Amino acid sequence: MTVVGIDDTDSRERGMCTTYAAARLRERVGGRCLLVRLNPAVPYKTRGNAALAVVTDSDPETAFDAARELVESDAELADDRTNPGVVVASGSPADVPPEVAGWTDRAMREILSPEAARDICERYGYQTAGWETEQGLVGALAAVGAERAWERAGVDTSYEIISYRERDRWGTDRRVDADSLFAAADAHYPTVWDTVDRTTGDLVAVPHTPGPVLHAIRGDDPDATRECARAVDSEAIERRCTFETNQGTDAHLASGTLETARDGRSYRLDATVSTAPDTREGGHVFLELADGEARLNAAAFAPTGRFRDWVRALRVGDDVTACGEVTDGTVKLEKVAVRSLRETERVTPECPECGRRMESAGRGQGYRCRGDCGTTASGKVDQEIARDIEVGWYEVPPHARRHVARPLIRGGFDAPVHPES
Repeated sequence: MTVVGIDDTDSRERGMCTTYAAARLRERVGGRCLLVRLNPAVPYKTRGNAALAVVTDSDPETAFDAARELVESDAELADDRTNPGVVVASGSPADVPPEVAGWTDRAMREILSPEAARDICERYGYQTAGWETEQGLVGALAAVGAERAWERAGVDTSYEIISYRERDRWGTDRRVDADSLFAAADAHYPTVWDTVDRTTGDLVAVPHTPGPVLHAIRGDDPDATRECARAVDSEAIERRCTFETNQGTDAHLASGTLETARDGRSYRLDATVSTAPDTREGGHVFLELADGEARLNAAAFAPTGRFRDWVRALRVGDDVTACGEVTDGTVKLEKVAVRSLRETERVTPECPECGRRMESAGRGQGYRCRGDCGTTASGKVDQEIARDIEVGWYEVPPHARRHVARPLIRGGFDAPVHPES
């Protein structure tokens, strides 16, 4: 058995998709495909930051030659930001050393170097091929270790069925019938998820890039996901491929604290809201989080749509768990768990006789009625706050969700969920 890792064959401007290279490689050498979502905070990634693995019974030399030929023929090497890598490991995924599985764990949460990847490959006798800066070796090695890493961490993997366009249609407008996609999504929800956004009408499964993907259907069960894909009315399909993946798992999130959170990583952070949410130019919503003396900004950016309404509903003193990538000292919120809500606030008392708000009687002298009632109060009183949010988890809508982020509908959360569908 052989495991082949491939990464970074695509281009932001020119298209292509590394999943397509993996699908074609699987057809040549047989086997099955893994789609590995890595650290979404990597600044030079294309949109989903995916690396691919093909697990095959083909011998390592045959698999290596086929992978190298496919990269040469399919990768967008004319783009100087495309830096492919191929790593081939002899043996099954279960034979992968702990160090390589650990590399996969790190690649999902850190920014790593191709030099370090090459050192590990040389240590274990893996065959490698790299182009330009060889940055793709980072993801290719992570793909080799993925299955062992997922098993070790107890990741409940999901599936993605990708349907590819005929090559002469790449770069043209996609023809996918929206009604059939919504009908298929409704028929298979919630086993199949993040296919459409039922509030905005977005076809989440249909990309806007110039590459080969026609639509990508994600779900918990491969058979249901394939049935959903087959039910979509569209232009002609060149090929389909099934990928086991860590999409929808939150595998990128590490437990952290406000004090230790660093740029370029994604975290779960327990904190207290310390400033009122502030809607700024462009519709972005900002607030500050506190944990002891530590402070960190958090933001729900405009593309997260209606999620911002939940963030705006937070008040100073609410306890939350904030999840997202830290960039420039700000947590870019992907989901939030409201742990406790501030239910009262201190206010100037009302006169029990006339109902008017009292006024200060002077420094340290409490409050008195502004009329002729003669009533006084020693200080401010607690007043119940009407809240428009409940305890539990809230998430960005499907059209704004990262591939690796876990939809609330998948379950596994430690509080009530308020899913977006």
